[in-house]
Order: sequence, then C-alpha cells, then structure tokens
Amino acid sequence: MKLALDAAKRAALVGEVPVGAVIVRDGEVLSIGANCTRNPPDPSGHAEIRVIREAAQKLKSERLIGCDIYVTLEPCAMCAGAISHARISRLYYAASDTKGGAVASGARVFDQPQCMHKPEVYSGLGASESELLLKDFFKARR
Repeated sequence: MKLALDAAKRAALVGEVPVGAVIVRDGEVLSIGANCTRNPPDPSGHAEIRVIREAAQKLKSERLIGCDIYVTLEPCAMCAGAISHARISRLYYAASDTKGGAVASGARVFDQPQCMHKPEVYSGLGASESELLLKDFFKARR
C-alpha cells in the first residue's frame, strides 16, 4: 500500500485526484500507477484501470489470475468491474468512498448476481493516510 500511497501523492502534485494503485503477483510488483483523468482528458484514467492495463500487457493476458491489487480508495463501479473481469484474486483498499465507491458502498458490484468473479476484499490498510491526502487535496481546491 505504501507504493500506492506514494503514487497518489505524485498524482496530487500534478493536480490529479490523489488515488494510487499497485498490482503484485507472487511478491513481484507488476505495475504502479495513479489517477490520470485530466491531462490528457480520459474519464477512464483511474489508477486501477491504468495498472490493470499495464499488468495485462506485461503478462500478455487479459486474466490477472493470482494477482493482488492495492488501491488507496475504494474502487468505483467501473474499476470494480475491471477488477472482476481481470480475475484479480485479492483487492486491498485503504479509504472507503461512500459517494463513489462500489465495493462496500453504493452498487456493491461484487455482490451482484451478474458479477462473474469476486476477489477477496480487504479494507482499511493505510486508510488514515489516504483519507488525509484526499481531504488536503480537496481542501486546497475549495
């Protein structure tokens, strides 16, 4: 989670919402990334989507079986769907997101009968640091 938090901090420095993600398999870091939705404009440029794409290219497979993803914020519906489609084994996320999250909040994507794969989910790891990073980011913009 430390690598994901570091990526989130780098995103904040360039004006992106500070969310970072990391994909790991068998102790090897496959990809590290952060939100990049503003420059270039890309509504799908969430940290999770970016690291899933990079890991899939490295593994030359659309299935990331045996991989873990660490994210600094509870994934939205788009990202939770991508995690499911990629068959990621475990999801670790730091802060909950009652507005846009879709794992334990909102749509609860993994609990839907249409969900083809449900990863193991662990929350709270690094939550206070992630929450503070997000609060400070948005406070500076208001």
